[in-house]
Amino acid sequence: MTSLFIELIRRIQGELKDLDRVIARSENSWQKAQLSLTEQDVYLDSVALNLHSFYSGLERLFELIARHVDSSVPDGSTWHQDLLYQMSRDVPNVRPAVISRNSRQSLGEFRRFRHLVRNVYATNLVPDKISGLMATLPILWPNLKAELTAFCKFMQALERNI
Repeated sequence: MTSLFIELIRRIQGELKDLDRVIARSENSWQKAQLSLTEQDVYLDSVALNLHSFYSGLERLFELIARHVDSSVPDGSTWHQDLLYQMSRDVPNVRPAVISRNSRQSLGEFRRFRHLVRNVYATNLVPDKISGLMATLPILWPNLKAELTAFCKFMQALERNI
């Protein structure tokens, strides 16, 4: 295995720890938003920022995998969506799917929300939309974490076979 792949494995493992922290912050702020109606906007802003960070961190990893493993990064106006699709597909003779179709579908909602956070004022964020994402996160994250860990194990197995 090349040192580039070893570095990619380390990067994924490091990002998983960072994503754990981002999720914990999201959940903490979400709980506080439910309890404090007077400060709810501040906590919802925190949740939105952390959900943005969650998806952005995953997308950075997916882009690195596309660039350094697949040797093909989508471009064009739909590249964010195309990247998710690429990660959910096997690349023959290169790698298995990094994420499942179910994860891809759930992440599509987080991708759209990230776009919304980037393009509207925080005062326009809809708490019901955040609620749906926060309800999905405890189910999605363990599955995603397991899928990314399995991908790291796949890459480590390649090293032993080279």
